[in-house]
Amino acid sequence: MRLFWRQGVATTGVQDVVEATGLSRSSLHATFGGKQELYRAALEHYVRERSRPLLGRPEEDDRGLPAVGEFFAVLIERRCTGEFARWGCMFSNAHAGSENGSPAVRAVLDRQHRYLRAALVSAQRQGQLAEGADPDSAADVLALLAHGVNLRSRAGADARELRATVTAAIAAFAAPAAPAARSGQ
Repeated sequence: MRLFWRQGVATTGVQDVVEATGLSRSSLHATFGGKQELYRAALEHYVRERSRPLLGRPEEDDRGLPAVGEFFAVLIERRCTGEFARWGCMFSNAHAGSENGSPAVRAVLDRQHRYLRAALVSAQRQGQLAEGADPDSAADVLALLAHGVNLRSRAGADARELRATVTAAIAAFAAPAAPAARSGQ
């Protein structure tokens, strides 16, 4: 997973995987079938171990926009500091790479866009969205924003600038009297 996450599928050869894992080529092929299947398994592992714990928060949290703001605060923190800083997100990297041509990989990538919608439906129910704001469209905007955070952090963007951008984006569809959903809270 880490090898594909950092390098992408196009620049990662089977020999790189053999060296990183200590497994033989025949074991890898017997277990996964080929590099594309191995990549899809790594992407699914990323979902379980890295993405789902982060994306599940706003989906399972009924606070609405504060949950969205918290999601982005954690996302920016993870992307800008620590061991995986400047790696971006394996999903965002896959959207930008040749790996998105596989129908199996596309299915995994498309599934990731659905998680923010639940928080926005909750926000709408609580009167936190501007009148006429559509939770589905707002979720699409936030998914694109999350990909932007991932890609910009990979390029070394400053966390403060990313937080300011997120705050402005959330404010664009928040009701005037909505509780603050700033990415730092």
